[in-house]
Amino acid sequence: MQTSVIESIHDEHGATFGERDGRRVVDHYGRPERAHRAVRNGVGLIEYAYGVIVVEGDDRLEYVDNVVSNRVPDADGEGCYALLLDPQGRIESDLYVYNAGERLLLFTPPSHADTIAADWAEKVFIQDVEIRDATDEFAVFGIHGPMATEKIASVLTGPSTPDERFTFVRGSMGDAGVSVVRTDGLAGEESYEVICRADDAAHVHDTLSTQGLNAAPFGYRTWDSLTLEAGSPLFQPDLEGTIPNVLGLRLALDFEKGCYVGQEVVSRVENRGQPSRRLVGLELEGEALPDHGATVFDGDATVGEVSRAGVSPLLETTLALAFVEYDLATENLTVRVDGEDVPARRADLPFVDGSEESARVPAYES
Repeated sequence: MQTSVIESIHDEHGATFGERDGRRVVDHYGRPERAHRAVRNGVGLIEYAYGVIVVEGDDRLEYVDNVVSNRVPDADGEGCYALLLDPQGRIESDLYVYNAGERLLLFTPPSHADTIAADWAEKVFIQDVEIRDATDEFAVFGIHGPMATEKIASVLTGPSTPDERFTFVRGSMGDAGVSVVRTDGLAGEESYEVICRADDAAHVHDTLSTQGLNAAPFGYRTWDSLTLEAGSPLFQPDLEGTIPNVLGLRLALDFEKGCYVGQEVVSRVENRGQPSRRLVGLELEGEALPDHGATVFDGDATVGEVSRAGVSPLLETTLALAFVEYDLATENLTVRVDGEDVPARRADLPFVDGSEESARVPAYES
């Protein structure tokens, strides 16, 4: 199992570790609900677990653009969020693609980078493209909260913080070179990612932790509750195996670009006007916590299933993201939990309004 290059530092801060997609990660530092509130009220710091792919060569843009669902930017310092689909249009992976001048940097779920890199490399014929798994070469930290911009500005030497989502600037933090990305706000707050060489990870983490504004460290348990409140579907368990139209994931799709695997299905559903299901928010009564796949009922009729659920530290109630029939108009539903039907009410997404709405809040054409 892969581990963080700064695991000993996390350990010194009292971290409890867990596992995400084959990577050992920080689950929490002892009080995840308190860390959640610290992010909502100020700024927090998390180390992400990503797989990283580097694509180089004169044909790098054309090659990647032909296989992903979104248009790959041709300008240095710009990026996009994109998907890899199977022939039936179902999501196999999601990824961020950044144009870094002479190379593209792709950030994937942790276990996907080596498989994707190997698969793509096997399919290179006459193109001038070199593809490799570079996961061990980088560290990535997330800065989230209403004071995230102020935090980054207090420690970044060189350029100003990037303004547009999926753009980045190059600068330094102390003696370490970094790239700072304005991200898609999955926690429902201002958000940045700081990318550095693995050898510089300890120094950059210390700078982000102790210099400028204080940033509360948090782990993936808090990440889950933040993104749930923000109405952000995540690759696991929300995206994987689902058609992107069902998720309202329009930011990951370019309907004007040429054919890629799964594009025909996505376009057909788009042209039909609506998918068969949609992703909605539910607020449940009581303390029962439904599992992934828990059935959603409208009276006696099965109308959907829960994707994920958790307790909101701010709202102090159980929240869920659920796939339901697209035209379902009923507001009051029930969810089957441990054999009992628990009352649930439809809720608008996001559940909690932060400093910046997540770009993944489902968006459907009316």
